[in-house]
Amino acid sequence: MKPTRAVGVLGYGGYVPRFRLDSSEVSRVWKGDGRPSGRSFKAVPGPDEDTTTIAIQAARNAVTMAAIDPSLLRAVWFGSESKPYAVKPTSTIVADAIGALPFANAADWEFACKPGTEAMQAAVGFVGSGMADYAMCGGADTAQARPGDVLEYHTGAGGAAFIIGPAEECLAQFEASTSFVTNTPDFFRREGQPYPSHGQRFTGEPAYFHHVRSAVTALLAELGAAPKDFRFAVFHQPNTAFPLKIADELGFARDQVEPFVLTNEIGNTYSGAVLIAFAKALDEASPGDRILLASYGSGAGSDAIAFTVTDRVAAARSRGIPVASYIARRREIDYATYARYRGKLRFG
Repeated sequence: MKPTRAVGVLGYGGYVPRFRLDSSEVSRVWKGDGRPSGRSFKAVPGPDEDTTTIAIQAARNAVTMAAIDPSLLRAVWFGSESKPYAVKPTSTIVADAIGALPFANAADWEFACKPGTEAMQAAVGFVGSGMADYAMCGGADTAQARPGDVLEYHTGAGGAAFIIGPAEECLAQFEASTSFVTNTPDFFRREGQPYPSHGQRFTGEPAYFHHVRSAVTALLAELGAAPKDFRFAVFHQPNTAFPLKIADELGFARDQVEPFVLTNEIGNTYSGAVLIAFAKALDEASPGDRILLASYGSGAGSDAIAFTVTDRVAAARSRGIPVASYIARRREIDYATYARYRGKLRFG
């Protein structure tokens, strides 16, 4: 899939909360056997943080880097599966906070862990059709997990935002995108349930690997490209093993992928995961580098997208905040503090 008008990323920004929970704390409390090998951490939102505040900070960082008047944005679209309101969009709050209202389309996107890339595809189409010159897209989550569940070792918090605009102004030009979707019941949460359920035997095949493999293979075929043609490749990361395994299978080298597997540093940030990793790749890329990203959302589907970095990237980055600075800052907390911050203790 390609737009009729050439477009790309003008600015981007990420945000990761500073609090971190060590996986050993989960094991200490629950005596679980799902602990990752080695030491790992996940980002935990503070008591005054949620997906809206995370999205706002990421959006502000993206606007600063793009150096455009936010009132020129004709769309503000964010994806999440952990919105603070069941009925009230997050995107209107974000758009108001950055000064994009009132003449903007604002909407929330949903598809488990991949609504951020869906919003990105829509923003590319919106600008690429000529209906708008600038649009914002992104994803943010404060991932939930049942206490003691294997998911609790990895469910983190964070988000990223991107401004899509004309190719002549961009720091990374959009090449093409493909999507692969099926009805696969691997992970779900019914209305009113506080924590998701997962069909563990579906988690790898036919869920994550089948969908990511299919989307990426189709994209490479459309571009007439091979894994070696890309400097970096970013895959959705529910854990450390999955993205490295699919990368090996598809023929990507470890140095193309491994620097952007952030699960052991900030956890699986759901809709923010692949977008934060993509932002980190843009932080490190040089003009002419090609970057491939592939999201995954349970239910199930994958979006594969390719970009080429332009010679405007250094100037744009000089106005931004590196994602690595958010990843590097860390204040460790114990399980009791984590449980209080995340509302794990319910009274009455």
